[in-house]
Amino acid sequence: MKATRYSVAVAGLAIILLVVGLTGPYWASRVAYATESGRAAAAREQLQSATDLSRVFQQVAKAVRPSVVNISSVRRIQPRAQTPTSPSPHMPFREFFGEDFFDRFFQHRTPQRGFEQRGLGTGVIVSEDGYILTNNHVIEGADEVTITLSDDRAYKAEVIGTDDKTDLAVLKIDVSELTEATLGDSDAIEIGDWVLALGNPFGLEQTVTAGIISAKGRAHMGIAEYEDFIQTDAAINPGNSGGPLVNLRGEVIGINTAIASRTGGSMGIGFAIPSSMARTVMDSIVKNGRVERGWLGVAIQNLTDDLADSFGFEGTDGVLIGDVTPDGPADKAGLQQGDIVLTFHDKPTTNVNQLRNLVAATPPGQSVEVAYHRNGKRQTVQVDIGELETQMTVAHGRDANVDLGMTVQTMTPDIARQLGEQEATGVVVTGIEPGGLAATAGVRPKDIIVMVNDAPIKDVADFRAEIDRQHLKKGVRLVIKTDGSRRFVVLKSRS
Repeated sequence: MKATRYSVAVAGLAIILLVVGLTGPYWASRVAYATESGRAAAAREQLQSATDLSRVFQQVAKAVRPSVVNISSVRRIQPRAQTPTSPSPHMPFREFFGEDFFDRFFQHRTPQRGFEQRGLGTGVIVSEDGYILTNNHVIEGADEVTITLSDDRAYKAEVIGTDDKTDLAVLKIDVSELTEATLGDSDAIEIGDWVLALGNPFGLEQTVTAGIISAKGRAHMGIAEYEDFIQTDAAINPGNSGGPLVNLRGEVIGINTAIASRTGGSMGIGFAIPSSMARTVMDSIVKNGRVERGWLGVAIQNLTDDLADSFGFEGTDGVLIGDVTPDGPADKAGLQQGDIVLTFHDKPTTNVNQLRNLVAATPPGQSVEVAYHRNGKRQTVQVDIGELETQMTVAHGRDANVDLGMTVQTMTPDIARQLGEQEATGVVVTGIEPGGLAATAGVRPKDIIVMVNDAPIKDVADFRAEIDRQHLKKGVRLVIKTDGSRRFVVLKSRS
């Protein structure tokens, strides 16, 4: 009897073990699935934050979209006049056939019909009465600029002013009650902040891309003369130029300008001009019709460890003055060669590019406190900032939209010596646009303009003031010195 009971117990245990063995994987799978389902439910709850971020992107795009415009430009290219190519002085044609041999037989024949160059870009409305900010390269040299709003209304634009040194331009359309974008504080941005880029890449209007701020203070890129770029990985492509880079508050913190690319398309490295720089340039153009830049009157260089040690200065956060312009603002304030600039207008100066940009953004005539290191001591001085007078592209005279097509620079003693001149007065022509007003009148590079309609010209400021007083449609008479000889030239607009 006992043996029978024992056999039944063993058989029952075997059956239980068999069932467990067969069903174990099933229960283990059920437990794993339940665990995964629990994690999925928790993840769905967490996804709400991602949905919230997506909604922020949506709201930013909706807020900025009416302020983003499409810019199309047209430049009419006229064929050059049939200009003979001068033969080498070592060729015998002149000796045997006369001076006009090349004029008669070797002229370059060009088509008589002109053609049009068209360009596309982006701009952002910065005032409800029609001022628009964009890149200079978007409209440079254009004979006609058209603005298309987000509702497809199109208007001809007036070029208020341009600045090739920062690659910025200000346009104006005759429309009111527009939705203006808010210019934010680009100095407050941080690396890693989310940003949106809006524009018209490849002509695809109202495109929005997202990314982050990858870096700040990018310079020495060879894009513009004054550089302090914001780097972003938000996709920027041809056609985005001039469009806004926007933070998640819907504020414009940059103007998209360029990309680093091996293919011509976005590779995750784009550059935008900070809104702080754009605002300064824009305000100056709107107020004065040109950009007024501050001038300190010093040659500066970055500190190295060895240079810092030689001046008894700890670290390399400062800018070394290598030379001081006689009678310039710095010289008059008492700054000297070998001084190390620590702050400019209460802002630390850690490198040459930063100080240069700070000075340029300071209105001429403003008094600024400069802190510097000299002989082991920190000292301060007030400097009355002057106006930088370098090269000036003569864009407009009194008659709007009349391009003189030349660049001039104030004569200096060094330039005078190079040109064989005794006096450093007037302005020297440094560039001529083919087919422009100046070229048509016979003005050439290295010509020295000494008078405008009987008014003596000492420098660029004089030249600018006299040109602004004249009517180009009536004609402006210049006295030009070339190789020591003077001649008259009349600039006159035919339009």
